[in-house]
Amino acid sequence: MSVARITEIISSSDKSFEDAVKNGVKRASKTLKNVQSAWVKDQNVMVSNGKITEYRVVLKVTFILED
Repeated sequence: MSVARITEIISSSDKSFEDAVKNGVKRASKTLKNVQSAWVKDQNVMVSNGKITEYRVVLKVTFILED
């Protein structure tokens, strides 16, 4: 039997939402073992002078706990 846990993280990119998700999953995988999935809970942008400067995503990352 396995037990999973979900943790919420915020990740960003100056390129796109997709890149922000990739950055978040990559970084979470360095700290969390057995990452299984990530769900985009929310996304938003930072704006300066009418231009998008940063894409941000809130991710719920699921990982399996070790015995």
